[in-house]
Amino acid sequence: MKYMLIMRATDETYKAFQDVDFNEIIETMGRFNDEMIRAGVLISAEGLDDAAQGVIVDYSSDPPVVTDGPYGETKELFGGFWILNVASKEEAVEWAKRAPMAGPGAKAEIRRVSTIDEFPQDNEWIKKERAWREATGQL
Repeated sequence: MKYMLIMRATDETYKAFQDVDFNEIIETMGRFNDEMIRAGVLISAEGLDDAAQGVIVDYSSDPPVVTDGPYGETKELFGGFWILNVASKEEAVEWAKRAPMAGPGAKAEIRRVSTIDEFPQDNEWIKKERAWREATGQL
């Protein structure tokens, strides 16, 4: 089963890390990623750019409204993710507990990633996606 570990942080988290050497952060995350690679569970891992560089597309109106970052009244920001291939949610939780994310407001959200096999296989869009995944080596 695939699980996504979503890194979340608050303004307080970012403030606590503002004076930490970025190379130290990379080293710590690199060791954790390497441990997951050696265990054979890491599928992908990505960090996200500063939220101030992003945009929000709000679908509550038609047409959608696009707003440049930084976001207003944000309690938590999605900072990056890992996708793991593990046997169970409990195993994903164990990996998340080992992530080097100590600090005020730092959290990881764990969500199972649905597979294409869980959708109706006779649907034309699922068939097209399956063909694309097969053609690109994803299946």
